[in-house]
Amino acid sequence: MARGKTQLKRIENATSRQVTFSKRRSGLLKKAFELSVLCDAEVALIVFSPKGKLYEFSSSSATSTIQRYQKNIKNLCPSRRMEQAQHFEEEVAILRKKIEILEETRRRFLGDGLDSSSVDELQQIENRLEKSLSIIRSRKSLLFRERMDQLKEEEKILRKENAELRGKYEEQQLELSISPQPLPLRQVKEVETQLFIGPPKS
Repeated sequence: MARGKTQLKRIENATSRQVTFSKRRSGLLKKAFELSVLCDAEVALIVFSPKGKLYEFSSSSATSTIQRYQKNIKNLCPSRRMEQAQHFEEEVAILRKKIEILEETRRRFLGDGLDSSSVDELQQIENRLEKSLSIIRSRKSLLFRERMDQLKEEEKILRKENAELRGKYEEQQLELSISPQPLPLRQVKEVETQLFIGPPKS
């Protein structure tokens, strides 16, 4: 697929420039950390923002790494320095090309820059989008099924707890129905009496 060349240049909008700096800086620091951990390499990274704020990362000590660099650079012959500089330039060119390709692909997926695309190129973009949509739908269906299974399991637990509570309630009602009833209080019958004081009548 033919791709247009994207020119890397300074971002004029201050807000966009700050957002891009923040994202790229975080990615750069992350890559430096991963390189130091995965490859057991001594890495030191120093970045100054456009406003002069310092950001740094060092796998050991930035000062010792810089001193080590200065010591090694003095021992390099001019030809070795040129070779290293050329190697760095080649790596920068490769990375720049990858960035251009990614930016161009992203724009085309968003529907920008399609005026110069041929039918075959548009078909390839459509096929990629359909493949991406298929992956997204499959993932969505999987998450939906997992959620449904989780809800069914929760429903099963709630039904079990409800049955246990109902059983306890019925047992309590049964115990109350067969327990002896309290006897009624005896009724006190009032008896009328007469009190007589004096000798008994003959």
